[in-house]
Amino acid sequence: MSEAPPYIDADAMARLVPMATAVEAVEAVLKTGLDPETEPPRGIVDVPGGQLLLMPSATTSYTGVKIATVTPENASRDLPRVQGVYLLLDGETHTPLALLDGIALTSLRTPAVSGAAIKHLAVPEAGRLLVFGSGPQAWGHVEAVRAVRPTLAHVDVVARNPERVAAFVDRCREAGLSAAPATPADVATADVVCCCTTAREPLFDSALLPPHATVAAVGSHEPDAREVDEGLLRRGLVVAESHGVALRECGDIALAVEAGAFDMTRLRTLGELVRGEIDIPASRPRLFKSAGMAWEDLGVGAAVFERWRN
Repeated sequence: MSEAPPYIDADAMARLVPMATAVEAVEAVLKTGLDPETEPPRGIVDVPGGQLLLMPSATTSYTGVKIATVTPENASRDLPRVQGVYLLLDGETHTPLALLDGIALTSLRTPAVSGAAIKHLAVPEAGRLLVFGSGPQAWGHVEAVRAVRPTLAHVDVVARNPERVAAFVDRCREAGLSAAPATPADVATADVVCCCTTAREPLFDSALLPPHATVAAVGSHEPDAREVDEGLLRRGLVVAESHGVALRECGDIALAVEAGAFDMTRLRTLGELVRGEIDIPASRPRLFKSAGMAWEDLGVGAAVFERWRN
């Protein structure tokens, strides 16, 4: 019998691939010819108590699939809402190479994708971040913004649970940043806003945003849920992972299209952004909407494996 593939856990992943390296891995995939428009749709299967998500992707070097579960009631069981595992295979022989902690991979690649967008969208001197949320994704986005904007000095935190907000503020301060609890109106002083929530309705009034602000919204992958309002799409530059995913899974975009507030011909893609094919407007906010795609897991997962192997 062949040996079982190694399991790379969250601690090893954090040690092997810091956030800046994960951002580079995301950019590298888009610069080497992969077209997100050709990716198969995320498989979503309703199961008792939640959903099973299947996310396959392939390049000539690697093939992989993430199997994740979404279980809303797990919060009351003191268990993660999202759990999963990632299987990485050789791209030619399809021999299993490694199993990775799927949630640790998601917690790394999602902010890394946002980081790749923010790297090209945010003003160079960005110093103030406002983050909606207090969970792992919110913290990952603090790390991602810091990785691509070392000028980051202050973090405002908006979330429902005051105790978790206080703990998040303390964590930011321990990392050498100033931080404070905030309200949605504080987007008025933000250079970057990251939305990392399970909200289904807009989190803030986009009319308050400064003209130079960049917003990354990553909390939903459903066509009827959104974290930002139609006004932001009407006013700003809008970037998403792909046109197909934007209409199929991004309520922030699909609902604005339905309301006549956004024309899909205005949508630009993350690939265009990282390849330098977009002129960034100085006088309009910029929105990056991410639903999460399988190629992102594959790109970062392969980087983890290569560093583990070497």
